[in-house]
Order: sequence, then C-alpha cells, then structure tokens
Amino acid sequence: MRRTDRLRAFGVLLLALAGAASATTPNGLPGVPQPAPASAPSVQPAWASMTPQQKRDLRARYAAWQALPDAEKLRVRRAGAALVAMPAAERQALQARFAGMDQMHREGWLLGPRLGAAYARLQPLLGYLPAAQREPMLSLLEQLDADSLEQLSLISQRTPPQDRAALREALLAVAPAQRAAWLREKVGH
Repeated sequence: MRRTDRLRAFGVLLLALAGAASATTPNGLPGVPQPAPASAPSVQPAWASMTPQQKRDLRARYAAWQALPDAEKLRVRRAGAALVAMPAAERQALQARFAGMDQMHREGWLLGPRLGAAYARLQPLLGYLPAAQREPMLSLLEQLDADSLEQLSLISQRTPPQDRAALREALLAVAPAQRAAWLREKVGH
C-alpha cells in the first residue's frame, strides 16, 4: 500500500473514531491535535447544543477510544497528525467519503486500525454479537495475527447466517494456542 493510501485510510479511521458533531467542525481525540477555528466555541455550549443521539454517539466513540490498546492509540494519533497536516480540501474530502460509508462500516472502525480494516469482512460473524460475547470476542480478535485474522474473515464470509452463533461459540471455546490450527482447518473445509 502506498504511503498516501495509508494516510487516507488512517484519515478515514480517525474520522470514524473522532466523528464530527457537524459536517464542518472537526472533533479531536485525546492527544490528536486539531486545527481550531479563530473563534472556537467552548466545549460546554457545543455539548449543550447536541441532540441526545449526538451525545450517545460521542460517548460511544470515546468509550471505543478508551478500549483501544496503546499501540492502536499511537497509530491513530499519528494518523491524526497526518490528517491535520493535510490541506483542508483533502480533510473535507475524507470526511465526505467517511460520511458516505454505510454506518455499519463506519462503526467497525471504532475497533481501531487493524480490526477496523478487517471489519467489513468480519461483519457477518460479528455484526450481531450477543452482549455476553462482545468482550471475549474482541479480546480474541486482538490476539489474532494477520494470517489468522484473514482466515477468520474467510470463514465469516462463508458461514451461513444460521451457523454463525455456533461458529462464534466454537471459536471462543478454542484454546489460544490452538486457534491458528483451528482456523486453518476451518478454511480448508
């Protein structure tokens, strides 16, 4: 992947994680510098003017940020710095591109750069995850190497909807040391 393509992908990621209160006002993540308009309003009036849904969305993005591993936060901060350095027109184009994505895919980027990039392929398996499986599955996904994540993506796409719950349960039951072999075996079927 070319450097500019990576920057654009991380820019989209940053927009997913940070979100925007409006189409023209960038929001920042902790540790990510943002250009401030000359007459930047304080946070309190901005918060007070948000709808309950906007507040829920912002809280969800912040919770997702807090849940990211430190290495992923660092990648997002670096992407944020690159995004801020882009000309305003490029930033706006990225924001428009992100806004044009399906909401499901936008929310997938809340999982961070590594899992966000794979989310569209993992969505069949993870899209309707029961609450009790959410944390164990996210922990499992963070432990997978790139090859195993790709294999799980293939399995996710090949598994019929009626078999996905059983697949998730089986995957969660596999010991960490056995997961790579289990995934290779499943891809082979």
